[in-house]
Amino acid sequence: MVDHIYNDEIKRIKEYAEENNIPIMQDAGISFLISFIKNNNIKNILEVGTAIGYSSIMMALSVKDVKIISIEKDESRYLEALKNIKKLNLENRITLIFKDALDVKLDDNFDLIFLDAAKGQNINFFNNFSRNLNSKGFIITDNMSFHGYVEKNEEEIKSRNLRGLVRKIKEYKQFLENNNNYDTKFYDTGDGIAVSQSKI
Repeated sequence: MVDHIYNDEIKRIKEYAEENNIPIMQDAGISFLISFIKNNNIKNILEVGTAIGYSSIMMALSVKDVKIISIEKDESRYLEALKNIKKLNLENRITLIFKDALDVKLDDNFDLIFLDAAKGQNINFFNNFSRNLNSKGFIITDNMSFHGYVEKNEEEIKSRNLRGLVRKIKEYKQFLENNNNYDTKFYDTGDGIAVSQSKI
């Protein structure tokens, strides 16, 4: 998937994420995403939720002509992502924006919008950026299963905050299923992935 010369750096980024409790995409999910980008000839990507840059780096290293704009509102994660992208010489292909995604207005158009930020805001992210999608473009959302919690009965979830978050993800799923402008398919791979293609 990625040239072996980058393997040590990718390993270091994954270890940093684990040590600092920073959620990054699961291996199966990132493999799905990269295959999807290759199979659908995706050239321009907007990522909402950079974290420390892992998924944007993996996309850029695996698909040589792809360009990515990625948005992150957490300063320490944004700075770590900048450092990681610079180490891998990807500054000319990955552009980072340090801002709350709901305050970002872009003129660019994208073949793919990848939502991987605050799960409770997915409907707002979708509505905010869908106008930046190219004709027949895709919006991909990660964590539709949220570590298996979405499939559980609500009574099984002890934390009130977690119950609220799971409810928001279920509402987002309904929003996708009822959205007549998009065809959405759900995949069990990784932590659950939704792929929504614009009909327009």
